[in-house]
Amino acid sequence: MPYRNKELRDSARGEECTINIPGVCNRDPETTVLAHYGEPGEKGTGIKPDDTSGAFACSACHDVLDGRSKNPFVEGTCEKNWYWFRGMRRTWKRWAEMGIQL
Repeated sequence: MPYRNKELRDSARGEECTINIPGVCNRDPETTVLAHYGEPGEKGTGIKPDDTSGAFACSACHDVLDGRSKNPFVEGTCEKNWYWFRGMRRTWKRWAEMGIQL
């Protein structure tokens, strides 16, 4: 069963995007949500991975990483994973600054 933590999900509200895809990021904290990274088999319709595998993502970056929008610089798995992992690392650091414990 996936780990759920409302405090982690709610912490994204009003935060800056930690994904920051150049030319994509809208830099609008009003659109930021906790976006979930999922390995194959862990993510799909109605299935989300643990909240600890999330990153603060604006709507535009979230759409590219989830495949709802296309970007020629972020098409392959390697590029997507690079942005995901950078965003997660930045989010974990922000959680530590906010005093949120995993």
